[in-house]
Amino acid sequence: MGTVAVGGCIGNATEATTSVKINSTSTRITTEDRNTTNNREHYKTTIGFAGDTMVGRSLNHIYGEEDVDPTTIWGDFHPHLESIDGVFCNLECSLSKRGDRFPNRRYYFRGDPDWAAPALSAGNICFASLANNHAMDFGAVALIDTIDVLEAEGIETTGAGKTAAVAHAPARFSVGDVDVAVVSFSDEYKEYAATDNRPGIAWAPTDRENPETRRVIGNAIERAQSKNPDLLAASVHWGENWIEYPSDRLVAFGHWLVDQGVDLVHGHSAHVVQAIELYGDGVILHDTGNLVDDFGVKDDLGNDKSYLFEVTLHDGDFEKIRLVPFHIDNGVSRATRNEAAWLRKTIHKRSEPFETTYERDGVGLVIQP
Repeated sequence: MGTVAVGGCIGNATEATTSVKINSTSTRITTEDRNTTNNREHYKTTIGFAGDTMVGRSLNHIYGEEDVDPTTIWGDFHPHLESIDGVFCNLECSLSKRGDRFPNRRYYFRGDPDWAAPALSAGNICFASLANNHAMDFGAVALIDTIDVLEAEGIETTGAGKTAAVAHAPARFSVGDVDVAVVSFSDEYKEYAATDNRPGIAWAPTDRENPETRRVIGNAIERAQSKNPDLLAASVHWGENWIEYPSDRLVAFGHWLVDQGVDLVHGHSAHVVQAIELYGDGVILHDTGNLVDDFGVKDDLGNDKSYLFEVTLHDGDFEKIRLVPFHIDNGVSRATRNEAAWLRKTIHKRSEPFETTYERDGVGLVIQP
């Protein structure tokens, strides 16, 4: 039957058609959920897509103390994070004790890897995109430290690297019963872009008419498709902060990504949840909000409330998307009834331009693609 893996992402998997992977979700699947064909077990896999994750700055002084368990950053939401097959996020900080501040930035985000790395692992973070406008806040040395720290924790990454070719290369791994390929890039902060001889992030304009974007991102998608993954995701740091609706340019760019073969667009950057759009055969999570940070509350945008966008696949096909609400306040907790109600009302409103239909699912919502 091939290999048996327990929990987390299995990197660079190439023999998924002969593998059985058992983790926290699969062990609870009932007989009705399973079928067997050609000696391969098929079952459901659930991946949680979360937004901007900043485990640095003032959080170092809360969870980096010797007598504090870094796992407590997830509060009473921790069991839920553990209950699914893995969580994808955008890591919007470096994890390093080295490096100098990149000049002329207003905000600098850096986490102490001694607590932040195990905290991410405890939160079932399976993949972290590094293509964003804070990955290089403390220069190339801190960026490379971040990649090394996450690799040591078994967390897959892409979107940054020692050269542009490395930064744009797709990540390939398995989550549950699903072979995944991810391309990642940012349209924020060109100064952090990797070059042929300088570390940095995968940067590209989010403009489907831009020839260089079509070439670079198109090539990355083709490379990701070459191994015929069950799920091809694009994790994109796009658009401005504190925006409730994606621009027409970003909507068009998301459509272009799906037209090129991307199954799911994992959007982040706005720090607030935006609409889910079902386009063609793909799913576009226009913005997944935040997962954890110390940002406080911005006006009435509700950035202290967010969703974990749980995508369930059966034999590689979308079965449902469940929106699970939570609260952020220098840590994570389950949403109260009032917070969950605010999120339901808000996501309905922000989804009106896309005519997305949600159904009530406890305190959250669900979509059947």
